[in-house]
Amino acid sequence: MQADDFRTLERRRTQALVDRDLPLIERLHARDYQLITPAGRVFSRARDLAAIAEAPFYAGWTHGAMQVRLAPGMALLRYPATITFPSGKVVRCWHTDSYEVIDGDCLAMWSQATPLPADADDPAQDA
Repeated sequence: MQADDFRTLERRRTQALVDRDLPLIERLHARDYQLITPAGRVFSRARDLAAIAEAPFYAGWTHGAMQVRLAPGMALLRYPATITFPSGKVVRCWHTDSYEVIDGDCLAMWSQATPLPADADDPAQDA
């Protein structure tokens, strides 16, 4: 896969999170997947899926320019994101994701969102 394929995959994965498309989310996340939230909490794949299944978790997800690093069997993506929650809370963050090739499938393994300070310049300008 090329860098643009991973960008497309990341957009598809995050849209599935917003849409609560549980079958697709399950297919795109490795069994050992972990999310580090902007608050620093660790969500396992099971905990993340349970939260999304219970109630709408994300209301929107906007991607900035994605930078991609490729290596044999894996890829890293980093981009500025604006994540909106059903409560109306909006989090601007750097989002970093790792994908690994497992049994021929490219699966999300780790995700981490690092919040931007309220007075931060638009990170897309620096990307």
